[in-house]
Amino acid sequence: MVNFLLIAPLWLRFGIGEGRWLAWEAWFLVGAFALAPDRPVLRFVRWLLVGVLLTALVLGFGDGATHQVLSRPLNAYLDVILIGAGFNLLDGNIGRAGALAVTATVIALLIGLSMLLALALHPARARTGPALALAALLAVGSLAMATLEIFGQRPLAVARTPVWDTLTFQLAQVGATHRARAEFEAASPAEERPATPLPGLADKDVLLVFIESYGISVFDQQRYREIVDPALERMAPRLEQAGLNVVTGLLEAPIRGGQSWLAHATALSGRWIDNQLWYRLLLDSHRNTLIDDFHATGHATLAVVPAITMAWPEGTQLGYERIAAARDLGYAGPPLNWVTMPDQYTLHHFQTVLRPGATRPLFAKIALISSHAPWTPVIDPVPDWETIGDGSVFEPWRNAGDPPQLLWQDIERVREHYALSVAYSLEVSLDYAARFLTEDTVLILLGDHQPAALITGHEASAAVPVHVIAANPDLIEPFRKRGFVDGLVPGEPATAAPMDRLRNWLHEDFGG
Repeated sequence: MVNFLLIAPLWLRFGIGEGRWLAWEAWFLVGAFALAPDRPVLRFVRWLLVGVLLTALVLGFGDGATHQVLSRPLNAYLDVILIGAGFNLLDGNIGRAGALAVTATVIALLIGLSMLLALALHPARARTGPALALAALLAVGSLAMATLEIFGQRPLAVARTPVWDTLTFQLAQVGATHRARAEFEAASPAEERPATPLPGLADKDVLLVFIESYGISVFDQQRYREIVDPALERMAPRLEQAGLNVVTGLLEAPIRGGQSWLAHATALSGRWIDNQLWYRLLLDSHRNTLIDDFHATGHATLAVVPAITMAWPEGTQLGYERIAAARDLGYAGPPLNWVTMPDQYTLHHFQTVLRPGATRPLFAKIALISSHAPWTPVIDPVPDWETIGDGSVFEPWRNAGDPPQLLWQDIERVREHYALSVAYSLEVSLDYAARFLTEDTVLILLGDHQPAALITGHEASAAVPVHVIAANPDLIEPFRKRGFVDGLVPGEPATAAPMDRLRNWLHEDFGG
């Protein structure tokens, strides 16, 4: 039983068929405690070890889950925030009662595991000669094998030391993170510096629009391309008829599967922000961002963030003059599971209410969320934007489609819904461009990150498509010179430039 518990996180991480079957710590501890006398001090040691094993289990399962969702290892030092984020995601998808039920179940499982481990490590279990001999063989043999494993030798290919490996890896990450933090802080300016204007965009509205989970896999994988391509083919002539120029390229996102705000911060700051600590340090530092640069250029600055349903002091720290969160967008239609409002409504409200209120050229970051998991329901675009109003037009989609807990029982249907959601977000975004972009506007439409490995596979690139759309060809040409190609389908460069280059590109191409 202990062997199964300790090896199970490796099955989550690597798969059951990858030849990991034995956990040496399980055999050593069970054998050693079977030999040990039943003394108060050993009972204390037993519960201490139960705590250690339980910690290793939580970290091990967390590492497996993080690989599945974010395609990277768990960093216990940085990822504590994901506990709260995970609860909020459950709350949005299955309701508060369901989220609390899941939380209670997890707590009950941890208590149950503690009791099982304590039972398995009961002292003085071996009393007869054969039992004593077997326990001694297990304890001594497994200790020898574990020692060899720790020092880099593997006598038995199917065996590991998962507790040792998990705890030492996390401890090493703590040290590495502390060193990286010092380097990050050393690279930040000691005092506030003047922002750098972008005179080449001084009289232009600049819209930086992120599409949730829009990654290169929608072009690289045929099953997704078959769904997304028709939407792009419908919209390409619309953009041409509207007199718009379009070029498309790729940028490498700093994250995968979630934590979109890290990608937003990377693009805005020109620094590689791939974890929450770096994000906090950025907020607390004196480093300027594109928000400050556009403010110095004379722009009004706006964040449109329909996913923000609670207090968001980070937006103020970043320096936006105005923040339009979910409660500020006047949406009167139905919520769509986690998604607070459809992307078409967000763009319509921006165009009809928020944009007209700007008395200066506008820099707006808009975060679209219809393509956020759980990807149900998938709705249709409203043909007549003038009927959107306060969002009541979306009422027919209240409780439409399968609920997440049903959809997610079939991974192939989940993947199909993902592609349909991205196609919807692209279609309404490009329709918005065709209808409302003017000569004095440039739209940078990009993905924030690839979806989870469940959708893309673990070997997928971290690249996201970037579409630059404008009526004025002079605003497009600098991107074409950087390798962007005409149209809505990206080319195939050997590598994508990192997302933190975007800010530098704007300064190099449109700065003083």
